[in-house]
Amino acid sequence: MLVEFVPAAQPEEDVVKERRAKEQEKLAVNQLKIKEAKLPVMVIFEGWNAAGKGSVLGRVIRTIDPRFFQVATMDAPPTEEEKRKPFLYRYIVEIPEAGKFKFFDTCWMREVTDGVLTGSAKEGDYKSRIRDINTIERQLTDNGYLVVKFFFHITQKEQKKRLEALEKNKDTKWRANRDDFWENDHYRECLGVYDTYLEDTSRQAAPWYIIDAEDRRWAELQVLTYLNQAIEIALQNHRYNSPILQNRFRLEPIPYLGEIPLDQTITEEDYKKEKKELQTELGELHNRLYRKKVPVIIAYEGWDAAGKGGNIKRITEALDPRGYIVHPIASPEPHEKARFYLWRFWNRLPKTGHIAIFDRTWYGRVMVERLEGFCSENDWMRAYNEINEFEKMLTDWGAVLIKFWVQIDKDTQLARFNERQNTPEKQWKITDEDWRNREKWDLYEDAVNEMLQKTNTEFAPWHILESCDKKYARVKALKIVTESIRKAL
Repeated sequence: MLVEFVPAAQPEEDVVKERRAKEQEKLAVNQLKIKEAKLPVMVIFEGWNAAGKGSVLGRVIRTIDPRFFQVATMDAPPTEEEKRKPFLYRYIVEIPEAGKFKFFDTCWMREVTDGVLTGSAKEGDYKSRIRDINTIERQLTDNGYLVVKFFFHITQKEQKKRLEALEKNKDTKWRANRDDFWENDHYRECLGVYDTYLEDTSRQAAPWYIIDAEDRRWAELQVLTYLNQAIEIALQNHRYNSPILQNRFRLEPIPYLGEIPLDQTITEEDYKKEKKELQTELGELHNRLYRKKVPVIIAYEGWDAAGKGGNIKRITEALDPRGYIVHPIASPEPHEKARFYLWRFWNRLPKTGHIAIFDRTWYGRVMVERLEGFCSENDWMRAYNEINEFEKMLTDWGAVLIKFWVQIDKDTQLARFNERQNTPEKQWKITDEDWRNREKWDLYEDAVNEMLQKTNTEFAPWHILESCDKKYARVKALKIVTESIRKAL
């Protein structure tokens, strides 16, 4: 892309000025349109150091209402805290809400290419990060985002001239640092790395636009023109469904819910003995997890009144409270609903060495959101593949991911509902929504069966907890958690 880049003929200065004014007016109008259409727009500025990204960005945002855009500057290396999260975490938490712009002054490109140029990236990091970047950009565009990516290109000679000018002025000297001059000295090497990255991450839904940045006013006009074109096309496409992609991961066989026997029980004596032994082991494993910096994610789904809360309690009893957090997942808050549905789960990922337990999860999209009409058919049909991709990123990061479906039969649920209804101190546990959901048992069972069949991957398998006997289910969960962590360690 860069190696073969031939700049377009630059118009005369007065023509550039006139066209810039028209594109600025158009962007102001387009901002109102994206607000009305609830289209989130993510604009990424990358390029050579001293290529003028910051000055052009400053001019572009003058045109639009400051209430509806933010700028994220991501050029600093990740903090120690951020290094303990997945590579994409610090970028994904910054994505915009529906109807707003987010301008990124560098994004995930710089971290990847710096890793290659400095040799700090581990073997295989580049390929896995490129795969994750392409995956997340496609997920964002499939879920209604517009992702516009600009690379500001200048020659080695022009870069050197700008860096020397910055260095000579005492007020701008701080803007030309050692890394900038290193890039200029190693221009050909950097050009090859940048070119490969752009080729590897330019996709139809989120292509790269190469900006001839030798002249700043001309660069601004190019950015405004491409941005307006991209917004107008996105607004036309906004009402169309995204394609349903084939699953690319190997799925493991798993029985349907109706095939699972639910007569398993455990005696009180065996329950107390096994629970104590397993909790002791889990506490010791937690210490090793922290020392070896291994993150653990435990995801719970299941029927209402199946015993998820009691099950979680028996696991957390064994853990150091400083090293875990339980996330009870309810309906998304307005700021969560205005973003990509996986965003709120990216925000809740644990640090390395810590445990995150989810009481209900991202699988809500293919269950309650599907059946209650909170998302479109296209949304939930795409979600199986998106969830598998999300979980693959987590396990590639090194997380131990354990998924439980807590299973009971319809009669057991009714008995537990009635007990809650008739016991004053338990009445808070039962709601009208629980009774309404029960009326849709068969529909939910069909949805759960489809979910299990389509997301039971080799890297993130489901574990069924037969919970008509809650104590049996608790011991089984403790066994699976300790075994999974022991295996990972």
